[in-house]
Amino acid sequence: MSWPDWVDERLVTRWANLGVTGLWRHQIEVAELARGGQNVIIATGTASGKTLSYLVPAVSEVLDGGTVLYLTPTKALAADQLRTLTELDPPELRAATFDGDTSFEERAWARRHANYLLTNPDMLHRTLLPRHAQWSAFWRRLRVVVVDECHGYRGVFGSHVAQILRRLRRVCTRYGSRPVFLLSSATASEPGAFAARLTGLPAEEVAVDASPRGTTTFALWEPPLTELRGEGGAPVRRPATMESAELLADLVAGGVRTLAFVRSRRAAESVALTTRARLEDLAADMGRSIGGTRTASDGAETPAGDTGTSPGEVETPAGDTGTPTGGTGTATGGTGMLAGLPGKVAAYRAGYLADDRRRLERAFRSGELLGLATTNALELGVDVSGLDAVLIAGWPGTRASLWQQAGRAGREGQDALAVLIARDDPLDTYLVHHPEALFGRPVEAIVLDPGNPYVLGPHLCAAASEIPLTPDDLEIFGPSAKEVLAGLVEDGLLRQRATGWFWTKRERATDLADIRGAGGSPIQVVEASTGRLLGTVDEPSAHTTVHAGAVYVHQGETFLVDELDLDAGVALVEAGTPDYTTFARDVTEISILESLRSRPLGPGELHFGSVEVTRQVVSYLKRRTQSGELLGDEDLDLPPRTLRTRAVWWTLPVSVITPLAEEGLDLGGAAHAAEHASIGLLPLFATCDRWDIGGVSTELHPDTGLLTVFVYDGHEGGAGFAERGYARALDWLTATREAIASCECDHGCPSCIQSPKCGNGNEPLDKAGALRLLAVLLSLGARS
Repeated sequence: MSWPDWVDERLVTRWANLGVTGLWRHQIEVAELARGGQNVIIATGTASGKTLSYLVPAVSEVLDGGTVLYLTPTKALAADQLRTLTELDPPELRAATFDGDTSFEERAWARRHANYLLTNPDMLHRTLLPRHAQWSAFWRRLRVVVVDECHGYRGVFGSHVAQILRRLRRVCTRYGSRPVFLLSSATASEPGAFAARLTGLPAEEVAVDASPRGTTTFALWEPPLTELRGEGGAPVRRPATMESAELLADLVAGGVRTLAFVRSRRAAESVALTTRARLEDLAADMGRSIGGTRTASDGAETPAGDTGTSPGEVETPAGDTGTPTGGTGTATGGTGMLAGLPGKVAAYRAGYLADDRRRLERAFRSGELLGLATTNALELGVDVSGLDAVLIAGWPGTRASLWQQAGRAGREGQDALAVLIARDDPLDTYLVHHPEALFGRPVEAIVLDPGNPYVLGPHLCAAASEIPLTPDDLEIFGPSAKEVLAGLVEDGLLRQRATGWFWTKRERATDLADIRGAGGSPIQVVEASTGRLLGTVDEPSAHTTVHAGAVYVHQGETFLVDELDLDAGVALVEAGTPDYTTFARDVTEISILESLRSRPLGPGELHFGSVEVTRQVVSYLKRRTQSGELLGDEDLDLPPRTLRTRAVWWTLPVSVITPLAEEGLDLGGAAHAAEHASIGLLPLFATCDRWDIGGVSTELHPDTGLLTVFVYDGHEGGAGFAERGYARALDWLTATREAIASCECDHGCPSCIQSPKCGNGNEPLDKAGALRLLAVLLSLGARS
């Protein structure tokens, strides 16, 4: 380990006082490239010292009189970075956060004095760029832009961030600066190409990790099937959140500091509550049978026979029954110790007050808390050194996120444990039965499409409102900018003059860009009798979640929706305790606007192109909560919603499907089941979630005249996911068939072909037929 010779001796001394004696080879490479004026992305694993690799050149620029802009997707990471800078305390550094938690007085101080500003894309979009004149001194001296954890900028959100960074470059040019872009990412496929797509500038990549690390034992855990039956009598698997709570309780009882990642805010609260209840039960059980104990390998006592494994579950590797090496020690020396453990478990999620989040972070770092149930708010680089184990309740969406979450443990070189707990979902089921799809494979290429006209248009308006656009600016925004500008002029949003394009409205242009991609104005959910605002729902989701008659759950309370007024943007609800749940049913039609690419696939054809999707919620089902019994199907009168987007689709000729129909195969049910399963598996090949995409299947589509299965991007203009599916179609559809075949159910269940978002109530579905259909498409012949 060593330091580049240009690093100020004062910084070397300060880092040495913090135990940092030099840089690893990959850190030096990043620092040297940035110092030399090269844009660079570092894409190495967690705990590889990415922070230090960009701090060295960034802080060095501050000491030379420059400024640094640090961008992060989360407030927690910005606060953690500020803490790191405060501990380092370099001379002349004036660091400040600038986000939604920053007070007016602190913002004013930052604007006047900060030379290291920590913020997020939202604040850059809505405040810093529109008010660029107020920050002129900062922009003139801007030397480095750090884009941390940039693998989170994918899909529509990533496309918006890409255009925000182009607007930033334009503002910098106005003030005479050309900062270096220094990006940090989890291990990613083609990081240099991604960095160039995100920033619009060429970038060097550093992807070889030279740092030492401990061993992580990785377990794949499949919850058992229960005796409950869901739709169509399909068996129901034990929820991943329930398994996580029990595992978290057992690990905390063993003194193992553990982070449990879950998929939603509500799940984080639920897992924390269930874990505390489980620990209380363990303490009570030990109190009743104080003599019936066994001794764990580290000397701690735990309840007799309590191994944490239920029948049918996948066990963790041998030897992982105690505290991993470097753990926090024993915590179960008797009932007194166990009695105090429930207070050492908490939830952490977005929506908490800033002071509460910081308090939880400090308590977890210090060991005051042993267990934390969290959303992906703690996936990113917040320092949680000393962590022993990570539980991941359900596939987090990408391999990059999986390794990022698993890498939270073992950050001080100690051995660690990571457990992926499968949800009742086709992709999760596939992964626990096909570990080769996870281990030894490169992570996904990050998908984004900055040229999407529905993304580009609002940012051209924002850019014009900041500084009038000129023809020379168009190169920054990409080849489609000229055509999109013409449409904005035609719509009256911009006015073209001899010198360029000007914003014409009094409203804020930034309001046109919904960078988080919710779409439409949010619907306010209001308790009718009190006027209390319970929350908001994005407009597209309102049709299925807060329609008249829907059961709406908010923070554990249950409400019934009396009225949904789309024009007023409000859903009126009243408290209730129904013994049923509701499920919206919709009718979806899809028409092909243009096939942009096509190629043969087995006896069929594969296409990628533009489509128009029309979706209308027409009714909702009422099912008894405990048994799933159908209680009724109530009609709804809601307007259709139209989406122009991109899709991948495949067809099979009549000559191939006729023999299958003659054998009695339900072609409609087979295609429908194949559609559901393929939607579930696409996230393995494109950086998306199944809720980012949709699908339609039909025995005879009017535009093709053939059996056709579509999978489309659920965002206006497309997000790049369908295009990735087209590129990886053979691998994607092969994995889809394997996921269906490996599921242990007889006729189909949520783990293979049932979808939680099917507008037809998962009818009709034919598991055996889907296997045959996909075998024919993939030309598997005798293997079908």
